[in-house]
Amino acid sequence: MLVHGLETRLSSIQKVYNLFEEVGLPDAKRIYESYPHQLSGGQKQRVMIAMAMACNPSLLIADEPTTALDVTVQKKILEVLKQLCQTKSMAMLFISHDLNLVRELADRILVMYKGEIVEQGTAKLIFENPKHPYTKGLLNCRPPINKKLKVLPTLADFMQSEGKIVYENDAKQIPSDNVIGPEEHEAILKVIESQSPLLSIQNLTTSFTSSGNFFWNPKKKFKAIQEISFNLYKGEVLGLVGESGSGKSTLGRTICRLIDSESGSIMYNGVELSKFFETEFRSYRKKIQIIFQDPYASLNPTMKIGEAILEPMIVHNLNGNRNAQLAKVYELMESVGLPADSYDKYPHEFSGGQRQRISIARALSLEPEILICDECVSALDVNVQAQVLNLLNELKEKYKLSLLFITHDLSVVRFICDRVMVMKSGKLVELGSVEQVLDNPASEYTKLLLDSIPK
Repeated sequence: MLVHGLETRLSSIQKVYNLFEEVGLPDAKRIYESYPHQLSGGQKQRVMIAMAMACNPSLLIADEPTTALDVTVQKKILEVLKQLCQTKSMAMLFISHDLNLVRELADRILVMYKGEIVEQGTAKLIFENPKHPYTKGLLNCRPPINKKLKVLPTLADFMQSEGKIVYENDAKQIPSDNVIGPEEHEAILKVIESQSPLLSIQNLTTSFTSSGNFFWNPKKKFKAIQEISFNLYKGEVLGLVGESGSGKSTLGRTICRLIDSESGSIMYNGVELSKFFETEFRSYRKKIQIIFQDPYASLNPTMKIGEAILEPMIVHNLNGNRNAQLAKVYELMESVGLPADSYDKYPHEFSGGQRQRISIARALSLEPEILICDECVSALDVNVQAQVLNLLNELKEKYKLSLLFITHDLSVVRFICDRVMVMKSGKLVELGSVEQVLDNPASEYTKLLLDSIPK
């Protein structure tokens, strides 16, 4: 705004505050004075959207602007974008891999495959009568919100690499043998919950203190998570959902001791972990691993990916001598679907989905019992997301893992989770089986999340 002479210094600050409010950022003054690392992933994305809106453009190219956002904020952003188009006669090119999202916003849809437009038409035509197998695949890769599938379809189920049709069937049809019914899932849950908890969290609280000056800007304490309690059982996938900034990632990082808790208990296999010093906790750290949202940021760009997978084994002295450790690296790469020649490549040589597979292999190198998956598929396109979700299910069975699956996507929760927790403003507002929470939500907040899902 200042560069283009649209506002004065004083008026531009107020305009920024207004933009932050439009894109759903609470406490605009605090956000204005924050650095990027102090914001959640969703909050940073909303700041970028506010930046794009700042100069009142006549054409807005929105390249995956809501990919990492929770459903309620996503809905608000879509409403803001719609309003801008209408009130300012602004045209928009909305780029997305989520066809259900595009359906709510677009007048026309273009479907691209390998650099070519393979199908185009009105939103109604594309959704009701898709012609190209690639379009059918995109429509079917998303986990359905009303059914729990055993395996998610991928584009490979509809196309071969050279683009030939594999299946002609309607993308909306789901084979009955690929659906886990409520009774079947209830029986699975009974077996899971008959065990002693692998991880037991009791009254866990984590706070942050803002920097300040004693005289005119006193320090403030902010409780990111407040007295959270739950159990995680062996072989279970426990979902954790909520809006951006609700405390989901803070809870995950507190459990694996990347952040210290203020109070409460973290019991792993009957052992209290929260009171350990770092040297005492180290032997347990390998049992609770975390996979982050952005694999490129969590991998060392100067380290070959084979060495990145090997490094944790060397640090924790696992799997014997160097030859045995190297053999384990190649075994893990094969398990996550990476070719053997990937060992000597660097992170930038891989796609986003492949980098996430590398992060998964690295986490598995320590033979953990618990994986904390922090929005690990939220930035992936629907096809790659389906592949990674299927992979996580396979690895859970192969390595007998328990997963705390943090996400804002309730469709993903339906597919991969056994139970789900809902967080709001650092508090747990609902906990139950996937069927209980998604089909019969008790909390008004959960109902709001479900109502915000693109239909």
